[in-house]
Amino acid sequence: MSDNAVFADLRSPRRVWALGAVHGEVERLMALHDEIGHRFVPGDRLVYLGNLIGLQGRTIETIDELLAFRRALIAMPGMLASDVVYLRGGQEEMWQKLLQIHLAPNPAEVLAWMLHHGVEPTLAAYGGGAEDGMRLARAGAVALTRWTGGLRSAMRSHPGHETLFSALRRAAFTSAPGRDGATGEDPQPAGLLLVHAGLDPARPLGAQGDAFWWGAGGFGRIEQPYETFRRVVRGYDPALGGIQVGEASATIDSGAGRGGRLACACLTPAGEILEILEA
Repeated sequence: MSDNAVFADLRSPRRVWALGAVHGEVERLMALHDEIGHRFVPGDRLVYLGNLIGLQGRTIETIDELLAFRRALIAMPGMLASDVVYLRGGQEEMWQKLLQIHLAPNPAEVLAWMLHHGVEPTLAAYGGGAEDGMRLARAGAVALTRWTGGLRSAMRSHPGHETLFSALRRAAFTSAPGRDGATGEDPQPAGLLLVHAGLDPARPLGAQGDAFWWGAGGFGRIEQPYETFRRVVRGYDPALGGIQVGEASATIDSGAGRGGRLACACLTPAGEILEILEA
């Protein structure tokens, strides 16, 4: 797979910095950015593993901080814009779906589910209210379309916000070595795959669909390398199991936004963990 609108090919980086679910904890994010900034060198990659927003977090300030740090990194000599990647998490998926809720056959039910799962702070950040949304969801498609149009306009009033949401990837990976020229055999899995919360090891990467966001249960079944990837790393665990490192998988989530800390792992291109930072 190549670098495209769905997956980010990190190629052969020096190191990969993988930052777990932020959930709008902007102070913790700024503290980790300071630590990463002191260690980051050209040739490294930075990947945010989704759920940048949501729960009780500060959406506007968080997105502004993400954009500012990206600008600082890609301004370094030798850095490329593609060296900083944002993955789509469940919170970002809900926000995108909320902006299209006027197309849903049962918008009130869908909105109620989203509110229960933490989208309200994002809605409020862009000028919306839960009560107004529920009322308009029952009023009909015309009223709801005007409401979502207002939310889009509010988002566009913050420079870079709409662009960031449109640039979200489903997963990111490092490139594995090619076929062995001497033997003609495929190499052993040696790449690193980065996802938000889930992965179904029984399905190929291109057929995961929303398992990346809602298929956390399948992640626990990863007991051996997946496709060409030596290790699969995720940044969000809904079960709040903390940081976990297995033979073929790892979870980098210390519970930010849910009473815990924000975590970031520095990894080799093959997924070996060099360092874990927390704030």
